[in-house]
Amino acid sequence: MTMPAPPGHNGGPPLEDEDDDPAGWRLWCWRRARRKAWKAPPEIALRRLERAEELGMTYREYTLEILERGRHL
Repeated sequence: MTMPAPPGHNGGPPLEDEDDDPAGWRLWCWRRARRKAWKAPPEIALRRLERAEELGMTYREYTLEILERGRHL
């Protein structure tokens, strides 16, 4: 059984479809957050590089671990 429309609703289809533009606002936010996460001040980047070399990893691998786990190795 379907639910009756709430008061003030004309029962028609929605005017805006959320799934119309999947590459819209959420994708823009995701790309911006990703870019921001990869940008580190020079001192932090050098320390990450140093630590990655100590662990036998690349800078990219080490940074990915930090971003995925949310903590340093």
